Amino acid sequence: MTVDAKYWTEAKATGGGRNGVSGLVNGQLTITHASPKELGGSGLGHNPEELFATGYSACYLGAMRFAAQSEKLGTVPDSATVNAHVGIGPRSDGGFGLKVKLLVTMPGVDRAVAEKIAERGHFICPYSNATKGNIEVTTEIA
Repeated sequence: MTVDAKYWTEAKATGGGRNGVSGLVNGQLTITHASPKELGGSGLGHNPEELFATGYSACYLGAMRFAAQSEKLGTVPDSATVNAHVGIGPRSDGGFGLKVKLLVTMPGVDRAVAEKIAERGHFICPYSNATKGNIEVTTEIA
């Protein structure tokens, strides 16, 4: 599979990584990082898992909207939400790994239709494609 990238962005991390600063090279976003208390840090900053959850939830919601429209599956209401829960912890074979749980709400949409839209959203979403077979991702329709 090849990807014809139409957009690129660039970020740079400095300092201590999980306890440093990162941001977009264009200066439009700067983030102070701190490891969460659960991992021995101060918790007084943000961490890569928070950023991943933010990006995945936004991307997946957009992908579901695209799928619904392009495949004529119905309409994703403006009130629809995706909550991305991202967990980090030690892997059984060493190192650290991630787990993701996506909670999807589509008020007023028939459950079977919402499930189909969610399924097709995973096919379209680049985050879902990047994680497929690499980390556990579960999706729950509320």
